[in-house]
Amino acid sequence: MNAALFSLALLAGSSLVEISDRVPELRIEALCKATSETDKAMGLALAQSFADCMRDETAAQQQLGTVWATTKPAVRDECEGEATSGGSQSYVDLLTCIQMTDLATPMSRTALRGASKNRNRQ
Repeated sequence: MNAALFSLALLAGSSLVEISDRVPELRIEALCKATSETDKAMGLALAQSFADCMRDETAAQQQLGTVWATTKPAVRDECEGEATSGGSQSYVDLLTCIQMTDLATPMSRTALRGASKNRNRQ
């Protein structure tokens, strides 16, 4: 009986993936909606649409999939905290933080705007 439980525990343990080893699942819809509404309310000439924001956030999420596993855990944790602070969640912010913080990750030049809290700061 104990051998069977031990074997089951080993089998179950080998199939588990630590949550930090995967790109976090962020809720970007609310942020993109709020960003689009704020841009329109402010009368910005280049107001970002909800669809454009979602496209940029999704593209950033896909790019994260290629660099997440090779990014140092401390950098992932720090950047995830920054990208989800204040109740907003942004893959663009998470990707940008990782690119700027982890010197092992090559910087890519992208035109992603997403719903980044910093996108209008020049």
